[in-house]
Amino acid sequence: MLRQARQRNLPVAAKTALLVMISRWENGHDEVTEPMYQMLFREYYGRTNEELGFPPEPLDGTAEELRNRILTARTVDAATIELFRRQIDNIRQVDRQLGAIALLDQLNSQIQQIRDLLRYGTLRQHREALAAVLAEAATLAGWEALDRANLALAWRHHETAKTAAREAGSPSLLAYATAQQAFVLIDLGNPKGAVELFDYARSLYPTGVDDLLRCWLAAAHGEGLAEAGHRDAALRAFDEANSILPTESNDPAMPYLMLNSTHLTRWRGNALAALGDKGAIADLEKVLVSKTPTSLRATTGALVSLAFAHSRAGDREAALNYSRQARQRASRIGSDRQKRRLGELRLPGG
Repeated sequence: MLRQARQRNLPVAAKTALLVMISRWENGHDEVTEPMYQMLFREYYGRTNEELGFPPEPLDGTAEELRNRILTARTVDAATIELFRRQIDNIRQVDRQLGAIALLDQLNSQIQQIRDLLRYGTLRQHREALAAVLAEAATLAGWEALDRANLALAWRHHETAKTAAREAGSPSLLAYATAQQAFVLIDLGNPKGAVELFDYARSLYPTGVDDLLRCWLAAAHGEGLAEAGHRDAALRAFDEANSILPTESNDPAMPYLMLNSTHLTRWRGNALAALGDKGAIADLEKVLVSKTPTSLRATTGALVSLAFAHSRAGDREAALNYSRQARQRASRIGSDRQKRRLGELRLPGG
């Protein structure tokens, strides 16, 4: 926490005093009332105020407060919505480089702000566009919460995203949020439920429209099938994804998607590793030396999968090497999800 404060140049107490304060807070002798310390706790643990047991903020429930909120929401226009969209996209770009370690609290606050504007907004011409921004923000926050191993928060964010996508009238955002939510079920140890949700997500999106998203949905389904142990069906899903992958890997209408042939190879390698297939090693090691830009989170996941693949192949030294690299990167980006995966690694005898 002290390191986080120094990185942000926040005026926290000296180390000795801060240790005493943290001890009293965690033992219930004092309440964390200062917003700055609440923010640092939320960021460090990847939890909300409610989950951390912080005192709720006072709410004014008067008619005057309601009137002011409605008036504020009426100031939202196309320029405001575009500003929100750019802010979410900036957070997305930082997330791909640095992970969720310093972003989840910021994103949670932004989601609350957009949600309030939508809740009190009365102008129909802006509600759909604002709801689409909320859906994008909530799916990103859901993925970050999943990376911080906060599965309950990840699930709630995806529920928010799906509700917003429906109001936005966006089948693409609804399918994307639904499929991404299935990864929460995988981490909960329910791959069967995940496969069902992936299948439903794919049914939400019509064939022949926006191949990039259809490709992403097929690959996501393939990972779910692999986690459930359905090897042949998983490989068919990845073959389908490869067959519809468009030449252009970016779609301005879907900035939340980052997918090209290299990313797809990495994804397939992760699935093969989950299946215990030695072919995972060739796919994943090829990806690691590729110059194609990718996210640090994705690279960390590939390193973890390589550690498992080499362990199953009986190569203790390679498994140790990749697990060390993965642990370093997971610590750097605050990925509790990948750390948890590494905790399940069992090395061959040596």
